[in-house]
Amino acid sequence: MSVAQGLGVRPPSCPDLEAALVRGERALFEDGDLQRARRWFDRAYVRAEECGDQAGLAQAALGLGGIWVHEYRTAVEWEKVRVRQRHALSQVEPGSPLALRLRLRIQGEEDYRGGTHDGILRLLDQARGSGDALALAEALSLAHHCVLGPGHGKLRMELSGELIGQAAVTGRRSDLIMGLMWRTVNLHLAADPHAERCMQELRAVLDEHPNLAIEFVVRALEVMLTIRAGRLEEAERLAGVCFERGVAAGDIDAIGWYGGQLGAIRWYQGRAPELLPALADLVNSPTLSPIDNSYVAALALAAAVAGDRRLAAGHLARLRGRDLAEVPSSSSWLVAMYCVVEAAHLLQDADTAACAYALLSPYAHLPVIASLGVACFGSVRHSLGMAALTTGDLDLAIAHLREAVHDNLALGHWPAATLSRCRLGQALALRDGPADETARAELATAAREAADLGMVLPAVVGRPPRADGACRFRRDGRHWHVELNGRVALVDHSVGMAHLATLAANPGHEIPSADLAAGTAASTAASALAGRTAGRATAKKRREGSRESVQPILDDVARDSYRRRLTGLQAEIDEHEAMHDLERAAALRMEREWLIAELAAATGMGGRARPFAGNEERARIAVGKAIRRALDRISAVDRTIGEELRATVQTGVRCSYRPR
Repeated sequence: MSVAQGLGVRPPSCPDLEAALVRGERALFEDGDLQRARRWFDRAYVRAEECGDQAGLAQAALGLGGIWVHEYRTAVEWEKVRVRQRHALSQVEPGSPLALRLRLRIQGEEDYRGGTHDGILRLLDQARGSGDALALAEALSLAHHCVLGPGHGKLRMELSGELIGQAAVTGRRSDLIMGLMWRTVNLHLAADPHAERCMQELRAVLDEHPNLAIEFVVRALEVMLTIRAGRLEEAERLAGVCFERGVAAGDIDAIGWYGGQLGAIRWYQGRAPELLPALADLVNSPTLSPIDNSYVAALALAAAVAGDRRLAAGHLARLRGRDLAEVPSSSSWLVAMYCVVEAAHLLQDADTAACAYALLSPYAHLPVIASLGVACFGSVRHSLGMAALTTGDLDLAIAHLREAVHDNLALGHWPAATLSRCRLGQALALRDGPADETARAELATAAREAADLGMVLPAVVGRPPRADGACRFRRDGRHWHVELNGRVALVDHSVGMAHLATLAANPGHEIPSADLAAGTAASTAASALAGRTAGRATAKKRREGSRESVQPILDDVARDSYRRRLTGLQAEIDEHEAMHDLERAAALRMEREWLIAELAAATGMGGRARPFAGNEERARIAVGKAIRRALDRISAVDRTIGEELRATVQTGVRCSYRPR
């Protein structure tokens, strides 16, 4: 079939124009190679103008639009294509099928950019009555783009079913693939339990007739499903493969979708602040859709998690504008609202939470899915629960979060179910007290599941941020979270960071460099005791005038005190972990490990005391260098925190941290 026959118009008058149109159509509709198709249709448009071929001009202008709407994001590219399409429309017979198809394309673009759909739906009805099969097929797909908001699920299902049926009339395989793709996406957006059956049908068609553009969508769905399954590291690898497929297809959304997938993965890993630089670039990128506000909301959330309240509040205000209800409905609207609710909770912004609750309530039954299935954040009921929690309605929050756990389990979204369970346990503890058996059971289950999935669960709900001028260190794998008055710096682990963490855990206490070098204390009580013991050792050395001490590292009183402390530590650790107070539990574990190490170092054969044989000067130099390197690393990430620590940390034979 020639391109003219496939498009239902007379052949162009120039043979080379016909060849360019044929190659453009093959690249677009058969191969799904959007980039190559654009080049051929651009060449065809120029040649049609030279030949004065009106039909060829219209066909090339239609092809330039591609298979999606808003494929051109920069102002220059968009205006160029828009002018060409309008010019082509002015050159053809107003009542012709080509004119109708051009009007459909132009209206679809305008409706999408404006966040509306009335115009394209009116023209869809006109296409149904026109008798032109191609116009109707294209209208059905264009209309899909304009009704991707959460309130149009039923309409989308009708459109996708009609498009699959229309493919038998047009005879174009691309219409069948597009119809199956829309149906697959719609079923996932509706949380239909049989969505993956349709996806298997789509995969089977693609196995026979590969299409880069549609395969990119399928790859994105696979990433989403892998995140739901809790295989976060595998999902990150697949996201890279998906990105490469999008680039190969020439899809402008390749970067944005990859950012959304990484955002979901880092959120559940507790590493959202790592995305701050990338999100800051993305929110101002011309590659984003004009009605996609999810990245602004994600930036507000990442900043809130990092403790940068000013940045978070600023972007939340930017998104909210005069009225949160004015944020246009789109395929990313639910994700934007999810981030708004989470950020509002961290900022304790009850007004924004209440607005979001009212807007989200009609969609409680839906999952929060980005775009055509890029990433999923679980049930909308989780966001309703968090919004209610922020406004202080604990009973309502508990009801929503309990339902969210059920919904997320039904979705097979294990990270979302674990997060909802954690928040449920925390809300129960706030309402019924930390000793409540149900709260403890939910929190314990969430903690076990999080450990299995490689997740980091959020801190206790309702605990106000500390702003007492003291710096705090929290270790998370290979990184340290350094917190100061709401600011957070994420710094790689090093020996110096461990030294600083010990000093920060014991503000105002002097700790000998020799103790830091040997394996330091992790609690005020232990460090104070170690400081007193080491102080006696130092005094004795000075009295004896010797560089090397021969007294015991720990005397009998110190060893007995350490052992008594050890017996009670595990019970405290278990209690704090049950309440999911991971910060305090981690500090107690560090203390326990230090006490065990100290006792082992201080005890020789047969339990006898081991003599001290350290070198004070060598320890002073090594510890000082390690701490200074760590301060340089912190300053590189957050200058304010770094400068504060430089002013309050003292090094030497004895080291200390004295917050102002």
